[in-house]
Amino acid sequence: MASEGDIRVLVVLDLLLSLLFASVVLWGLDFLGEVPFTARNLAIGTLALAVVTYLVVLRE
Repeated sequence: MASEGDIRVLVVLDLLLSLLFASVVLWGLDFLGEVPFTARNLAIGTLALAVVTYLVVLRE
């Protein structure tokens, strides 16, 4: 049987990858002049991606 792993590690990885993806997307939107790259927008994007990822992948 495969081990499921520690949920804390999965949540931290989810947050880090969500932060990375949100920063790339936000940078691109800022480059196009659509949305400014601010800490608040980055936090909202990161949390939104992390919640969606949790609901789709990590929730049992």
